[in-house]
Amino acid sequence: MSTSATVTPPAAPPRTARTRALALGVLASGMLMIVLDGSIVTVAMPAIQDDLGFSPAGLSWVVNAYLIAFGSLLLLAGRLGDLLGRRRMFLAGTGVFTAASLLAGAATSPALLIAARFLQGVGSAMAAAVSLGILVTLFTEPGERARAIAVFSFTGAAGASIGQVVGGLLTDALSWHWIFFINLPIGLAALALAVRVLPGDKGTSTFTAPARGLVARADVVGALLITAGLMLGIYTVVKVEQYGWVSAHTLGLGALAAALTGAFIARQATARTPLMPLRIFRSRGVVGANVVQMLMVAALFSFQIVLALHLQRVLGYSAAETGLAMLPAALVIGAVSLGVSARLIGRFGERNVLLTGLLLLVTLLVLLTRIPVDAHYATDVLPLMFLSAGFGLALPALTSLGMSDAGEEDAGLASGLFNTTQQIGMAVGVAVLSTLAASRSERLLAGGAGRAEALTGGYHLAFGVGAGLLVTAFVVAYVVLRRRTR
Repeated sequence: MSTSATVTPPAAPPRTARTRALALGVLASGMLMIVLDGSIVTVAMPAIQDDLGFSPAGLSWVVNAYLIAFGSLLLLAGRLGDLLGRRRMFLAGTGVFTAASLLAGAATSPALLIAARFLQGVGSAMAAAVSLGILVTLFTEPGERARAIAVFSFTGAAGASIGQVVGGLLTDALSWHWIFFINLPIGLAALALAVRVLPGDKGTSTFTAPARGLVARADVVGALLITAGLMLGIYTVVKVEQYGWVSAHTLGLGALAAALTGAFIARQATARTPLMPLRIFRSRGVVGANVVQMLMVAALFSFQIVLALHLQRVLGYSAAETGLAMLPAALVIGAVSLGVSARLIGRFGERNVLLTGLLLLVTLLVLLTRIPVDAHYATDVLPLMFLSAGFGLALPALTSLGMSDAGEEDAGLASGLFNTTQQIGMAVGVAVLSTLAASRSERLLAGGAGRAEALTGGYHLAFGVGAGLLVTAFVVAYVVLRRRTR
């Protein structure tokens, strides 16, 4: 460890239960903004294209610019939060995100909107990377921590469905600009409250020469390697649908991204002050939870996005109708994650609750492989929404496991890593499942099937592959994650 740094004790958490509850509300609101921003834009894409004159290829960058910035900067932001202070990083990230939302809402050209979306991703990474790190140091008693994680996980699990509802309603009632403007009052309120209730921390080190000390402790070379590797890797994955899996573009950039990531890992093993100390991977809980999360998030793209596509493209639902149709899932997830998950985790342990949630989600996707072309919402779709309770069980348990062995000095890093694997899983799920579904539909169309039948066949394949990924996640969780004595 560098001799220029002196370790400081962790900041004491707020004393009163009310203040801790307000702090949890700030963290959950910040995460809700981030999750909403990832899904709220999807239903407004046609309106954005018509208004700003996006080309079909250019329109995808409204999503990709955000995803690339967010996913590639989480790990760096988490470690910088440990060094500089997680409260500072959260405040700075929320401020950047709020300002970028104003810029996005006022955008008058494709280039300006894409730049604003990239800045939103930067701000989201800064805030999200340290949120879990703040939470686990704020709530130290196991029961309180389980309940806090359940609330935090609910915002992530239900936020996507809520975003589709809000996005559809705002776009139809006002304009697409308001899907970004809605972030302004939420962001400003979160900033004002965060200053008062989030615990102050100076980071793990104090510097007599801040700039020089930060460069020494932050491992600039490692930061450049992993940020470039993740950014290039996520870019490669999101462009797979355009170029194909075995194209020179995909294989060449994928190999370069892998080489950068490998160089980063090699450096972490030898660096005096590594950006990501490899000791974090000694924990079976941390490693297993991150692998399971990557598989689960990739699979659940088929529920949140592919099912929404089926409702719109096959059954003819509007954007707002699709959001409302998915709303029962958000309500079920909320009831389970907020109502019973913490008690079940306290009684049976995170591993058992996670396994139960995964089984429910496997059942959900297997049943979706049988959804008919002329499905009726009341009989074919709505009953399946109750199986989304698996989200409410799995996500809090998985979050708890992912942060289980993170010490005070590595809480931000563990939080950033957990969020990074989530984004990688999302990017891979989008690329793999959408490509497979599109290829299957094209083959069915070429064979003489009707448009609705061909689309449904492609979606069935995506649901089936998603179920397979969840089965793999179940096996990993069963084998790798240890039982805990309660």
